[in-house]
Amino acid sequence: MSDSQVKFVDVTGQPAPGLNLWPSVVIAKEEIDAEVERLANLPPPINGRRRSLVVHPMADTGRGLAPGIQVSIDVLKPGEKTRPIRHNSSQVNFCIRGAGRSTVAGKDVVFSQYDVWNTPSMAVYQHFNDSGELQVRLTYSNAALLEKMNAHFVEDDPPANAAEHLEAEDRDDPSRISPFGTFPISEDGAYLMPYEKLINPDVLESKSLHWPWRVVKEHLDKLAALGSSYVGRRLYLLYNPVSGRTNGTTHSFFATMTIRPPNIVDRPHRHAAAAINYYFAGSGRSTVEGKIYRWKAGDLMLSAPGLAVHNHASNDQPVYELTIQDSPLNIAMDSLLWQESLKGPMTLLGSHQGFETNRVKAA
Repeated sequence: MSDSQVKFVDVTGQPAPGLNLWPSVVIAKEEIDAEVERLANLPPPINGRRRSLVVHPMADTGRGLAPGIQVSIDVLKPGEKTRPIRHNSSQVNFCIRGAGRSTVAGKDVVFSQYDVWNTPSMAVYQHFNDSGELQVRLTYSNAALLEKMNAHFVEDDPPANAAEHLEAEDRDDPSRISPFGTFPISEDGAYLMPYEKLINPDVLESKSLHWPWRVVKEHLDKLAALGSSYVGRRLYLLYNPVSGRTNGTTHSFFATMTIRPPNIVDRPHRHAAAAINYYFAGSGRSTVEGKIYRWKAGDLMLSAPGLAVHNHASNDQPVYELTIQDSPLNIAMDSLLWQESLKGPMTLLGSHQGFETNRVKAA
């Protein structure tokens, strides 16, 4: 036996293991309301963070509602605030009740119900409830993935200069730049990059952005006019330009706001990214891997486990929902398989040609 205690697992000639899909789950409004009340009645914590993770029954390390998506319910009573914190996970924040203010990397975000804003990795932030009512937020984070990687760094009460960067003259110092540069070694695009560039990649600053619901809703409601023959989904991505071609709200997640007119039924489809929906108006049903799940306003749902066939349908009232999906992460990993129609092909979004809708004809 080797001193390393490493095992060798012989998989010669064996097929790849099959998928072990997490089943969808619906967390009812009543369950969320009860947990909010429980958190609000706790003694004030030292760090100010009244928080409860929403954990899937199949989750282990990572404590996610999906394998790579951690979701928490965060509560602040009037007059309360959290202590400063930073970590190398990024977040999408969604206010589902009340109002308040967040300070992210020195910038104030004043938010109301159904507003969305992001917290970049390693940005120092605090939340404040300077309103007269209870503040409730849903926080979506890639901490689940980082915890699985055993690489989630969290720093409470970081030093005041935590966000300082090298001054421009230091960044441009010739002694910090390799004289050899990055250069090609083949005609088909293979390069060599020196260590100096490897540990000092080009900086693309990630900022905290704010998507006020009153502004988003104004544009979203116009999509309700698309005819019943429209085969796409009536939504807008809350786009952060720093995510580039991966079409994200953060580098890991996209957040979309959707309107579903009454009695609209989506086509069944599937994708490698997992999706979590919060419904805040209307009601309906989802069919996931052949099982029907019913939901209503105030419910939270793991609506699409990765690669699970699913579709959604609204009842007789319009539906509004926020969807968090780890598509940008999958595009960055070159793993975002997507099948827009079960009668059509599976494609690799970001590397292969994607799909088109009939919006021009339906408009």
